[in-house]
Amino acid sequence: MSRNNAMTVQLKVWRQKDAKSEGKFEIYSLAGVSENMSFLEMLDLLNEDLTKKGTPPVEFESDCREGICGTCSCAINGQAHGPVRGTATCQLYMRAFKDGDTIVIEPWRAGAFPVIKDLVVDRSSLDRLITVGGYTGAKTGPHADANAMLVPKDDAEKSMDAAACIGCGACVAACPNSSASLFMSAKITHLAMLPQGHALRERRVLRMVEQMDKEGFGHCTNIGECQAACPKEIKIDTIALMKREYFKAAMKQ
Repeated sequence: MSRNNAMTVQLKVWRQKDAKSEGKFEIYSLAGVSENMSFLEMLDLLNEDLTKKGTPPVEFESDCREGICGTCSCAINGQAHGPVRGTATCQLYMRAFKDGDTIVIEPWRAGAFPVIKDLVVDRSSLDRLITVGGYTGAKTGPHADANAMLVPKDDAEKSMDAAACIGCGACVAACPNSSASLFMSAKITHLAMLPQGHALRERRVLRMVEQMDKEGFGHCTNIGECQAACPKEIKIDTIALMKREYFKAAMKQ
């Protein structure tokens, strides 16, 4: 699509000066949007427009722009990462919208993710979950042979599927309870399925569940919105495994 026949969209964007200020939606009309632009490129175009007019640009997070880092977190028309399944915001293209569409863009809405500015939220609560348990214990010394510790194929595949989590927080934002269960269960499953993670598996799950409650995340009620919103399509089966891990660890206390 050439710039001459590019589309025009109406953007209803959440603007908030800082964490202490009240926010509100601002409406912008943006022309010259190519269907081949990514959603973040469209926001770049908006910010160029705003800067030329002397209006502060819209703050949003991004890094890799390849669906790996998980920083491009925002809700688009009420859906985490937008209308395309299995896609992070940076991988969403404007061909998913039509000329004249109104697009509502807002930050994650969760008590554990306070808004910093505009579309940027503080997701350090997820980092603290990882800090208390998202690691393995290993002996120091020479590296072991790669084949010295055999892992069944099914276990390896389940572990790698869970390890695909990019920590974007879409599962929390999509959940009516603001639960971090899918994120946390992905980390627990990733490590619990591998022998390297077995040494700390009981302590890990107990500490992470305790920290999840401290951070103010809600509880899982099996609604399934987290699975639908996950850009890496991680299954809620991991939550069942996390619960089994927790009950087994709690019984030994």
